[in-house]
Amino acid sequence: MKAVGQPSRQSGLGIAQVDAGHANLRESQFSGPGLQPAPQLHTIDQHTCPLMYPGMVLTEHWPSEAATIASAQRMAERLRGLPVPGDAIVHLHGDLGSGKTTWVRHLLMALGVLGRIKSPTYAVVEPHSTQLGTGALAIWHFDFYRFTDPQEWEDAGFRDVFAAPGLKLCEWPQNAGPALPAPDVAMQLQWTGDNSREVLWRAHSTCGEALLA
Repeated sequence: MKAVGQPSRQSGLGIAQVDAGHANLRESQFSGPGLQPAPQLHTIDQHTCPLMYPGMVLTEHWPSEAATIASAQRMAERLRGLPVPGDAIVHLHGDLGSGKTTWVRHLLMALGVLGRIKSPTYAVVEPHSTQLGTGALAIWHFDFYRFTDPQEWEDAGFRDVFAAPGLKLCEWPQNAGPALPAPDVAMQLQWTGDNSREVLWRAHSTCGEALLA
């Protein structure tokens, strides 16, 4: 499968000292027992994405790259604590250059991935592995930016990858079409200034809630 280059304006986020345990968490909310809200449609990256799971919503403000690193480190710790360590699907939404790949790089480094961490823009997927707990964790970092037909996802054989345990990190997931499995947690990343970002997290499973708790 041939994928052409993704235009990029990924900016370097300014460095500032923050507490790696907090990074300006702002709010979270749970759906309590009782009537479940009807399925709703939510627009992400100018695409319509169904949000069917009435799970936790969390917002963060990242004023600097240090806050981005702190967020990635928190997620790495929560991935380690899952019943099957690291076994999760994460969807990342945001405009070009908003910082999705930067956050993924910091996450992979926090999980212990060594060596150069390349963007999957041209290859569509970059595989990684690391030691997590008593076993190895397989990691796949996807970038579906150049996908124009959902059939490309099927033709690439990614169904087998998602059927296997491991961590799947998906940028531009809406371009992969409905065959792409639902995420455990989805991130919406938005520019709010030269170095700052607003982040909306939404859990789509009990695993996702554990990652945001």
